[in-house]
Amino acid sequence: MYRLLSAVMARAATTGGCAWGCGRRAAHQRAGLPPLGPGWVGGLGLGLGLALGVKLAGGLRGASPAPPAAAPDPEALPQAEPLQAQEQTLAPWSPQTPAPPHARHFARAIDSSRDLLHRIKDEVGAPGIVVGVSVDGKEVWSEGLGYADVENRVPCKPETVMRIASISKSLTMVAIAKLWEAGKLDLDIPVQHYVPEFPEKEYEGEKVSVTTRLLISHLSGIRHYEKDMKKVKEEKAYKALKMMKGMMESDQEKELKEKGGKSNEKNDFAKAKVEQDNETKGRNSKPCKKKNDFEQGELYLKEKFENSIESLRLFKNDPLFFKPGSQFLYSTFGYTLLAAIVERASGYKYLDYMQKIFHDLDMLTTVQEENEPVIYNRARFYVYNKKKRLVNTPYVDNSYKWAGGGFLSTVGDLLKFGNAMLYGYQVGLFKNANENLLPGYLKPETMLMIWTPVPNTEMSWDKEGKYAMAWGVVEKKQTYGSCRKQRHYASHTGGAVGASSVLLVLPEELDAEALNNKVPPRGIVVSIICNMQSVGLNSTALKIALEFDKDRSD
Repeated sequence: MYRLLSAVMARAATTGGCAWGCGRRAAHQRAGLPPLGPGWVGGLGLGLGLALGVKLAGGLRGASPAPPAAAPDPEALPQAEPLQAQEQTLAPWSPQTPAPPHARHFARAIDSSRDLLHRIKDEVGAPGIVVGVSVDGKEVWSEGLGYADVENRVPCKPETVMRIASISKSLTMVAIAKLWEAGKLDLDIPVQHYVPEFPEKEYEGEKVSVTTRLLISHLSGIRHYEKDMKKVKEEKAYKALKMMKGMMESDQEKELKEKGGKSNEKNDFAKAKVEQDNETKGRNSKPCKKKNDFEQGELYLKEKFENSIESLRLFKNDPLFFKPGSQFLYSTFGYTLLAAIVERASGYKYLDYMQKIFHDLDMLTTVQEENEPVIYNRARFYVYNKKKRLVNTPYVDNSYKWAGGGFLSTVGDLLKFGNAMLYGYQVGLFKNANENLLPGYLKPETMLMIWTPVPNTEMSWDKEGKYAMAWGVVEKKQTYGSCRKQRHYASHTGGAVGASSVLLVLPEELDAEALNNKVPPRGIVVSIICNMQSVGLNSTALKIALEFDKDRSD
């Protein structure tokens, strides 16, 4: 052992001492100091050798105590950090944000939902997608997949800012509701009371009234991006006919099942009729081919509008497509008029009033989309061209439709918004059991009104539901025992140039025990944003919400 120590010390004195000493002497001379004596190198080598020898001896014997730490020498060379770092085990790098502690309970739901999102992303060829999930008011998962900026290889992350498109309508509804609660806005008087710049309307020679309530639920008759009234009416008629035919076929099938094989003649007749209908459908499938929204020129406007009143000139003189209240016609322009109503009822500019609401809701990354300001973490937006190549979307100015589709946000801000709405919806139920609860941002009766389906409306992203007030709502329903159970939820989707989005709120089905032992909000909120247009995300969000609800129940 002592031979080994002597060898180590000698080696350190010659090699280590020389390497360190030569470097030290050169640095000393460069600094203009007197030359170091020859004993300096040997002394350093001997010191290193002794230290290393003591270390080895202690390790070999396993009993010798470590020597006391020496006082620091101001001229001593710094210890080499890489030697120490090599002894540490480095954790594998992960691009994901560290999960909060309570997320461990939802590991299965997170893995399942991540796999689902990867599948959707690959299926539609989306460059990037961001998801956020909260359970009972606490964010348990947020993650980005793919790229926010393909050209510069900037990955998506929870802080990525994207267009939220028509979820902006739900934000505008909060402004309207606050003014209604304060008695500053009547939902049922003609809009001209607040915005005389919008002309009075007639339909088929009859004077009609457009109200704020009708605008909110898309029942005003004001057009969307399609200007051709004939095309819109034909499309509506075709949809109604298709629905009626589906109901008739369903009734025929039910009748045939009840009668069984008693009448082969009737069965053959029914088959022949279905085949005839299919042939007719093949020859003349639609009375007209409707352009989708992304083929409409107004969606790509580049003109800057200074305020909501100025934006009205795009559509205010156009005729109503339907009698107000009679039929549902989704209209972003209707929300442009609502923005003008908010301005007049509040006394503030629309954007200023909305920023106050965002501040109250702690939505600090939600802003109107403008090209000039530097907005950190803003994504780029994409579409596939006719050659199926990924390209940047053209520049657009959304100032004409901030209220209906012009805001930018993050999944985190949307979760905060969804939970604020859920809290307001539920807090009235919990008040009897817990009087110390804070009030919701909107009153329970207001939220109940907002999330109540409105007659004569449609929910295009889920046929089971109806449109309410700036939200689509599916009501709880179960027709047969031990069969499909339809959960109550509220959501809104969005589609803009180069962007798709959804915000979905799945309230907990509360019982008496929950009311006594828990506090709102109770339920799952899911937000998804994507930098590719025409991506349907509502069913994906619902599947994710149900996955987390399952883990939560377990």
